[in-house]
Amino acid sequence: MGSVAEQMVEVLRQAGVERVYGVVGDSLNPVVDAIRRAEGISWVHVRNEEAGAFAAAAEAELTGRLAVCAGSCGPGNTHLVQGLYDAQRSGVPVLALASHIPSGQIGTGFFQETHPERVFTDCSGFCETASTPAQLPRLMRVAVQHALGARGVAVLAFPGDVAALPAAGPTGSSSFLTEQAVAAPPWGQVRRLAEALESAATVTLFCGAGCRDAHEEVMKLAATLLAPVGHSLRGKEFIQFDNPYDVGMSGLLGYGACHEALHEAELVLMLGTDFPYDSFLPTRRVIQVDHDATRLGRRAPLELAVHGDVSATLRAVLPLLAQRSDRRFLDSALARHAKALETVVGAYTRDIEKHTPIHPEYVASVLDDVAADDAVFTVDTGMCNVWAARYLTPNGRRRVIGSFLHGSMANALPHAIGAQLAFPGRQVISMSGDGGLGMLLGELLTVVKHRLPVKTVVFNNGALGMIKLEMLVSGYPEWEIDNGDVDYAAIARAAGIPAKRVTDPARVREVLAEALERPGPALVDVVTDPNALAVPPKITAAQLRGFALAAGRTVLSGGVGRMVELARSNLRNVPRP
Repeated sequence: MGSVAEQMVEVLRQAGVERVYGVVGDSLNPVVDAIRRAEGISWVHVRNEEAGAFAAAAEAELTGRLAVCAGSCGPGNTHLVQGLYDAQRSGVPVLALASHIPSGQIGTGFFQETHPERVFTDCSGFCETASTPAQLPRLMRVAVQHALGARGVAVLAFPGDVAALPAAGPTGSSSFLTEQAVAAPPWGQVRRLAEALESAATVTLFCGAGCRDAHEEVMKLAATLLAPVGHSLRGKEFIQFDNPYDVGMSGLLGYGACHEALHEAELVLMLGTDFPYDSFLPTRRVIQVDHDATRLGRRAPLELAVHGDVSATLRAVLPLLAQRSDRRFLDSALARHAKALETVVGAYTRDIEKHTPIHPEYVASVLDDVAADDAVFTVDTGMCNVWAARYLTPNGRRRVIGSFLHGSMANALPHAIGAQLAFPGRQVISMSGDGGLGMLLGELLTVVKHRLPVKTVVFNNGALGMIKLEMLVSGYPEWEIDNGDVDYAAIARAAGIPAKRVTDPARVREVLAEALERPGPALVDVVTDPNALAVPPKITAAQLRGFALAAGRTVLSGGVGRMVELARSNLRNVPRP
């Protein structure tokens, strides 16, 4: 029957797991050795367990399948916490194996002792400790199924010595969840939704990541109601492409006419979004549709809560709605959206080949142009989020992964590692801030070790740009945000990655295209303007006072790259009298 560790690995294989991310070490050694001897599963050595958890989160996000990370006792598994918070809040199935100190030493204050069952409780939906061989492999199966069924993090802790013991019984075999049921809305809620939509003179749709499989239905609903369609950051990649009703994005990184469309509509229909910034949402006549009933109403007071998958709900309600003919609200929103983009884009496109330091917006727009149609972008938290949100063009095939709910720094490169291992033949681009890359710089060595063709583009403004913006908005003088003038290209070359540093904007396109076309890894370190900041399309008087108090800086608002072209295209579709 083998050892307990061998049983654990066999259960992982039954669940379709192909790799485990982590750092080897004492209490984890029985599991690592079992992986060494098993077929069809490999160990991915990272330089920090935090990166391993982020990599697993990206793999799970892109594939929808279970991904696994592991950490040895004490510091080894506590390093996992950051990436596990990211996975749990993003709702992706990740299993963390947290080995523990020897079973006979638990509770004595032994070397590296922690309490995994306490440490991981808040960043997981399942966290249990297996103390005897008899508990396995059953508890392992429960953990796997919980991660898959609840779409979140499961943590299984176990003393290392227990993993090395002989198995107490046969492993057996088990089938795991591969596809979840679609939540069909109750008919009464569908009927009330139709009545509310019919009674409202104007409607705006606000779409999130829950619209992943509902693009066609959302477009049909917008066409029927002649409703503007806005989106959250997580909803952008699923809803903005092929969308003649697009009015942009709301939130701290927002742009265009989405904010106005939400607040001027008689009724707002939130579709598959748990948008956290309630101050950007209207407080009257809001209806929310979500497959997770626990999310309903926690961001805004609701006129109606609808529990159901977005696609299934819209298919049910569409036959009950009459086709509208009054386009005035929609056309006004589209016109305002185009005008809003036209008035700000010049700040980012004028004299771009002469401006130094380089506009980061220009770098993002060129990257969008030269990247593959099915590229996977991983985006560091901070100003890279802004440039990705405003300049990457969704097309239904590209993916954009980030720590959009947990907001952790340093996520982009580890996410890229997981994405590239999951899709070895696909172009994966890490949009790294210099602050984020510096925080987990060792993962460049992981890229080299596993010969991953990850392309890293460093937006190097020498500062913590988003923190700088936060200080300006709050009226604080900027302080201790300087990262220094670091040549990340030189560091990458020393690690074995072909790399170039760019200070001349005229060379941006050439260097980016060359990096993306070459086989294997590459890094491009672009020295960008630290004064290129971004503010929401709507800011408060208090925030404006904050800018005034912090004076001395030029704050540019709302560049949007190719979104201008999309808005112009949509505006051409507006009928003329």
